[in-house]
Amino acid sequence: MNQENENIEFKLKWNDEHLKTICALANSNGGELILGIDDKGIIEGVDNIENLLRDLPNKIRNKLNITPSVSTEKMKGKDIIKIKVYPSSIPISYEGRYFIRSGSTTQELKDNELANFLLEKMGKTWDSLSIDKNYVEIDSAVIDKFKSLARNRISTIADEDSFEKIFLNLKLFDENKNLTNASILLFGKDPQMIITASSVRVGRFKSPTEIIDTMIINGNLFEQVEKTIDAIKKHLNVKYEIKDIVRKDIWDYPLEAIREAVINALVHRDNLSTAEIQIKIYDDKIWIWNPGKLPQQLKVEDLKKEHSSFPRNPIIANVFYLAGFIERWGYGTKRMVELCKEQGIPEPEYIEEMGGFSVYFFKDFYTEENLRKMGLNERQIKAVMFVKEKGKITNKIYQEINGVSNKTAYLDLSELIEKGILISKGSGKMTTYILKKVMEK
Repeated sequence: MNQENENIEFKLKWNDEHLKTICALANSNGGELILGIDDKGIIEGVDNIENLLRDLPNKIRNKLNITPSVSTEKMKGKDIIKIKVYPSSIPISYEGRYFIRSGSTTQELKDNELANFLLEKMGKTWDSLSIDKNYVEIDSAVIDKFKSLARNRISTIADEDSFEKIFLNLKLFDENKNLTNASILLFGKDPQMIITASSVRVGRFKSPTEIIDTMIINGNLFEQVEKTIDAIKKHLNVKYEIKDIVRKDIWDYPLEAIREAVINALVHRDNLSTAEIQIKIYDDKIWIWNPGKLPQQLKVEDLKKEHSSFPRNPIIANVFYLAGFIERWGYGTKRMVELCKEQGIPEPEYIEEMGGFSVYFFKDFYTEENLRKMGLNERQIKAVMFVKEKGKITNKIYQEINGVSNKTAYLDLSELIEKGILISKGSGKMTTYILKKVMEK
């Protein structure tokens, strides 16, 4: 018997609370609720088969207004009931509440998640919703800039094209030629006057509680991209190298990856939230967070490989694609990984947290946080920090700073070599250990 998953739920006996699960299956991708099997997959069977086959279809139809298939079959000589639920094109509620499947669990939708779910079931997205155009002024300079940028991907666009023509072609008007949320965020002169939480907050932190600088980035999305990148660069270090007579600037982090993360945050932000995009710059890392979790079709682990794109704001995403701000949908997160590897810094970390989505960039491999993730013990971490500061370490120094025996120092240092963190130079008592990345440079 299969395990419980997003599409299959086992229940030993019928209980009206199971209507929540049936509701969730209908609101998700459909599936089966199977009676007579416990949550460990052990088949126990059910009694009163005839009564259940008669009563359940009526109960489900009366409570949820859907008609699933209810059937019985024998498993290992015992009767079970299968309730097959089909995905619904309209939202299904149970006693005024809405549920969906998340993994093998049933979750109630609330607040922004519920609003987005209802929009999706209606075939709409937040960025397609109309707004009263009498309160908004469109910035013609930004439209002209977009025309120039978009010519590489729309050969028919012309300087004389009116903004009405462009907006119609890009679905920036609704069916009554009213401006939409997308048109305000992309081309409005003061979007924050209408969509108050559409700002970006950038902070420079010395510690989680010590703030050195704070910047609030307003304006349309095109402006926010550039202003946000400038605000981040303000707090980064840059060096350069000369290659084939060409100077190349090397920042603490690959700017193309930072830019990609900023654009993703702006494009995929859940604009029903009252939270701003937040960016925190620390000495050793950058944290970029936007309200709004990943779409149901994606898992965090999908982001570091080729994957399909499911933009929360598809109209905004399309305009950014046409303007050249997005190269290929669904490729940006993988590209960020590649860029960080090319520069020799850790891969970015992607996390769903606090009702939103985070990207963490780390300046180097040898932070205490990253070393712990690699499985190092505290003695080894202390030694790596020592090497970062002093440039090298010996077995004797390792013993002294950690208060351990020669054998323990030898085993710890050998493990650091095996993990690709240190390399050894010399032999015998003259052996020294340095960071591998330093040698590779």
